[in-house]
Amino acid sequence: MASGFTRAQLQAFRGRTVPDLVPQPLRLLFVGINPSLWSAGVGVHFAHPGNRFYPALAAAGITSHVIDASHGYPPEGLSELERGGVGISNLAREATTKADELDNQQFVDGLARIREMVRRYHPKVVAFLGIGAYRVATGDRHAKVGEQALRLDWGDGTGSSAHVFALPNPSGLNAHETVESLGRDYREAAEAAGVPLFH
Repeated sequence: MASGFTRAQLQAFRGRTVPDLVPQPLRLLFVGINPSLWSAGVGVHFAHPGNRFYPALAAAGITSHVIDASHGYPPEGLSELERGGVGISNLAREATTKADELDNQQFVDGLARIREMVRRYHPKVVAFLGIGAYRVATGDRHAKVGEQALRLDWGDGTGSSAHVFALPNPSGLNAHETVESLGRDYREAAEAAGVPLFH
């Protein structure tokens, strides 16, 4: 693949979806807002070269190095995520140029889909990346960054549930966050989920 996409090529990816990454066992499920056009083009979450998700994972010790997902997952990067039990999904599945193109109902519907994923795969922690989207999806307008009171039931009759974190989105547009601050927040969720860390 070439180093990037033309504007016309990117626009052709509008409305496409990206497959969920769901390793087994699933310990930690990261939930983004929705795929970028670039992510839709390569079929991998958070794939845009300017997105800080994978640098933040490395800073958190969730991965041993920064995964370059801009052209798809390299095998060693994907295997690290799978070994750690780290999954990725989104509240809204359709790719857009900007998240503000989404409406509130898409976030509400997305939370229902994430609840279904929790009942199917039983993650220990679900980390929503984007406090604004989390507030809309849950109706909790006063939610702050960090672990939430909300729990997502596993639905297996044991009373077990996933702990929920609402954390900053790694988009480069979220200028008041750094890779280091994102890494600290993501590490907290990973520790709660029992993800084996590299440092």
